[in-house]
Amino acid sequence: MPRSPRSFRPRFSLAISAGALALLLTGCTTSPQNYATTQEKKPVVLTTFTVLADIAENVAGDHLQIESITKFGAEIHGYEPTPGDISKAAKADLILDNGMNLEAWFGQFVEGLDVPHAVVSDGVEPIDITEDEHAGKPNPHAWMSPLNVQVYVDNMASAFSTLDPENTNEYARNAAAYKEELQEVHDGLVTELSHLPQSQRALVTCEGAFSYLAKDTDLTEKYIWAVNAEQQATPQQITSAIEFVTTNQVPAVFCESTVSDAPMQQVVEATDAKFGGTLYVDSLSGKDGPVPTYLELIRHDTQTIIDALTGEN
Repeated sequence: MPRSPRSFRPRFSLAISAGALALLLTGCTTSPQNYATTQEKKPVVLTTFTVLADIAENVAGDHLQIESITKFGAEIHGYEPTPGDISKAAKADLILDNGMNLEAWFGQFVEGLDVPHAVVSDGVEPIDITEDEHAGKPNPHAWMSPLNVQVYVDNMASAFSTLDPENTNEYARNAAAYKEELQEVHDGLVTELSHLPQSQRALVTCEGAFSYLAKDTDLTEKYIWAVNAEQQATPQQITSAIEFVTTNQVPAVFCESTVSDAPMQQVVEATDAKFGGTLYVDSLSGKDGPVPTYLELIRHDTQTIIDALTGEN
């Protein structure tokens, strides 16, 4: 079940009262344009990374101002918040985080802030990591499954309705419409990947970020390291990936946009596999890039995987 954020502290009345007081003190006249700007101030919802921001915008519509703490292309796991980030968070009306140990910095980041927050992955069935020091902990990349993102959407709609009850019905409508899109994308990628022969149904990546996508699409997952960290790709991990690729005659391997692909290039050099391309997980690319939205991210990754494993790329 989604966590209900603490009660929303309205700020509209304070802004209007301050404006009215200024009029009384100065004798000035407020133009209709300035008055409308004051009236239309939206509650600010702050997300921890750009993928969540895009999903949230689809649910919020025009009623909330959605912002991301991290920028396009940022690596989310080891992010270090800046003083500006903390200042922005203190002024927000709601903060959304993924949870599942993704944002290791989040607890300290929000400590002492009187701002409600919601964990959007609440209700998702976790897949545990099985290797490295993270073994036994939930894999945090649940958004790589469009089915799981439907749970995210319900949690967001609930949190937004608590924050802004007047627009509850619209949040529900937006959520329902976006969930239909998510289901269509899921059905499409399952159909596309179902055409891969069994010998090609292996997804080898730098980070173990594709467990949920692999489960949805019946792919065998292999990665060099489980979760992004400062020290990555030990010789043993690279050797393990090389052995897997060689034994299973994997035709192509991949790496994510927010990390160096140098370790995976070592796998390529030691095997007959080719580098299949860059996959996106932790961040969108920006409006002019290949994955400006979450739905485009999933479509891009799926097509990149299919083209490389079938030899079309």
